[in-house]
Amino acid sequence: MRNYCDYQERCHQEARDKLYSFGLRKQDVETTIATLIQEDRLNEERFAIQFAGGRFRLKNWGKIKIRYELRQKQVSDYCISRALAALDDETYSHTLTGLAARKWQSLDKEPDPFSRRRKVHDYLLQKGFEPDRITAAIATVCTDVGRTRF
Repeated sequence: MRNYCDYQERCHQEARDKLYSFGLRKQDVETTIATLIQEDRLNEERFAIQFAGGRFRLKNWGKIKIRYELRQKQVSDYCISRALAALDDETYSHTLTGLAARKWQSLDKEPDPFSRRRKVHDYLLQKGFEPDRITAAIATVCTDVGRTRF
């Protein structure tokens, strides 16, 4: 288990699942988890920060999707909020605007501007960005292309 946790950051639930896959009993699993935490090989806050940063940088996920995935991994709300706070707000906004611009350009054959805006909005919602930030990013993109109204 030490090697398993040293290879990459793990949340407590991943480590628990791995231990149960070995056929261990609950008491043995909890003892092993406690030992890994004491040795600082298992740290849920560190995992959450790494997970959020990686998903944001590599997959361009927004905070809503990252929060949802961390909850699926049964990470505590405290660790989730710390992880989301660790994301740089300026980089986050820049990434959102860049995604909106790329999607907007990819829909250049869409004749209806309302439909185009809706498709960009839906795409960014699926990526997990906040609706108010999406609206601002689309407005920025449309202003950059010379359109101030939708």
